Amino acid sequence: MRIRTTGLSAVFILAALGVPAHAASNSLTGSIVGMVSNALGIPQMGASVTLFNRVDREVARTLTDDRGHFQFESLPSDRYSVRVTLASFLPALHGNIGVQPGIRKVLEINLAGVLSTIELVYSLPVQQGLMSDDWKWTLRGSLATRPILRFLPAERVVFKHQSGLFSQTRGMVRISAGDATPAPTLGSQPDLGTAFALATSLYGSNRVEVSGNVGYGAASGNPAAGFRTTYSRRTDDSHSPEVAVTMRQMLSSPFGRSDSMPVLRTMSVGVTDRIRIAEHLLISYGATMESVQYLQRLNYVSPFARVTYDAGPAGTIDFGFSSGLPPIQLYKGASAPVDADEQQQLASLALFPRVSVRGGSVRVQRAQNFEAGYSAKIGKRTLTAGAYHESFSNAALTAISPGAAFGEGEMLPDMFSTASIFNAGNYSTVGYMASVAQPLTENWTVTFAYGNSGVLEATHDELTTQDANELRSLLQTRGRHWATTLLAGNIPLTGTRFTTSYQFMNGRALTPGHYYITQRITPGQGLNVNIRQPLPAFGGMSGKLEATAEVRNFLAQGYQPIHLQGGQRIQLVHSPRALRGGLAFIF
Repeated sequence: MRIRTTGLSAVFILAALGVPAHAASNSLTGSIVGMVSNALGIPQMGASVTLFNRVDREVARTLTDDRGHFQFESLPSDRYSVRVTLASFLPALHGNIGVQPGIRKVLEINLAGVLSTIELVYSLPVQQGLMSDDWKWTLRGSLATRPILRFLPAERVVFKHQSGLFSQTRGMVRISAGDATPAPTLGSQPDLGTAFALATSLYGSNRVEVSGNVGYGAASGNPAAGFRTTYSRRTDDSHSPEVAVTMRQMLSSPFGRSDSMPVLRTMSVGVTDRIRIAEHLLISYGATMESVQYLQRLNYVSPFARVTYDAGPAGTIDFGFSSGLPPIQLYKGASAPVDADEQQQLASLALFPRVSVRGGSVRVQRAQNFEAGYSAKIGKRTLTAGAYHESFSNAALTAISPGAAFGEGEMLPDMFSTASIFNAGNYSTVGYMASVAQPLTENWTVTFAYGNSGVLEATHDELTTQDANELRSLLQTRGRHWATTLLAGNIPLTGTRFTTSYQFMNGRALTPGHYYITQRITPGQGLNVNIRQPLPAFGGMSGKLEATAEVRNFLAQGYQPIHLQGGQRIQLVHSPRALRGGLAFIF
């Protein structure tokens, strides 16, 4: 039963404790005092009283005296909680007790009720006598209402409104869209097709996301399909790991062909979680277990982790590690659009592994990355810096060889274009970058970045044999400087959102720069433009319709010609030029 008191009763308790009035006026610390009694108002001696701070760490512990009194003195300003336990009684717990300098908080605790309560009152700096008889008779009138079946210590039962079966539903449908994904797809995705992503909550706390993509390569005509389902559970104070199951399939025979060709099938199970081990320290980690079926079966695990320390105004420090495929879950991206989650789901579907052939065996490109990053905001400017060490195995290069007979058994047809995939072997790189982002107006932001990336380059462009190993011997690792300018913003009158970037890199790099997991900017070679234009809704549509367009490497930079015997040649391409567009419906 809840006990109601007056300010005068608090004075009685202070007087009973024998505390002088000037003790409550300490200008540096505060205190908590109180009395423990049963339902009849009889003081309880020997009750254990434990004091916890705001992070539920035990600060002090004491026992009540023969009059049921306890006290905690010289407490710094903070918020505390008190737990009282005594044999034959139910424990009492109360939190959010604010202590301020010079203020003494008085607690009156009744252990007899089913739901024991603690009442807070402020004391007056005057001396008074013991509790009055009226107050004691009030305590004697308190009766237990009903028994309990079970009691969970140190937990509060909070009854919340349960959401419906499906709530907070959102999604998007894209038709041949060219939206920039929040992570690299390594050039392995269909040009045309229909994609969808749907996310909903089951009874409020269970989150389910389903996405799919059905399309084909415009140049090769090879059909592809993929489906992905993720599940996680989130409450107000906790969340469970996110589990994702992804299946992809790519047919290696164009439409209209009847001959039997290999089929690329992948199935992966990924787990992503995060844990905050301190107020400013967050660890994000996970792993993806993937099985690839193409001529033969390959199984591997790709773990990843990132440690983030938030130093407040001093900035944020990140340390990252990944192995295997790029961890899309950790890519920050240059911006966070309203449909960022759906974009990430579709990017996961488009991330087919880079498969090549060497020595008659199928190989999958893998990378091991160690990375460190720093970011800080000074006024309106955002400064970032990062460095990395990355090792590649079975690096897959795109080779365009129209009519050229080269590397018999070493050139695998690219299933998404008319080009081929060449296994360049293994190499390691190191690099660094720094950037500054400056808002020009409320809607426009410009970013300048400079860095050095390790890339593969050909030492010369002529081969004397048709041996693929000779080509591999020409490819050497070089550190190349680069500079990038990125302009992003929107036009308020039309709602147009755009991102334009240009990167200059000296030399003829055959591999892309590093894909950072600790930075919000990822260099993209050449001139790249992405536009998203909202369209007027029609027919009472509740969502929004967008037209999208994207140009990648518009100036066709990074093309390296290799001359063969007989006047033939092949082109090794870093990032093939592409122009894509489509429609996206977001609801």
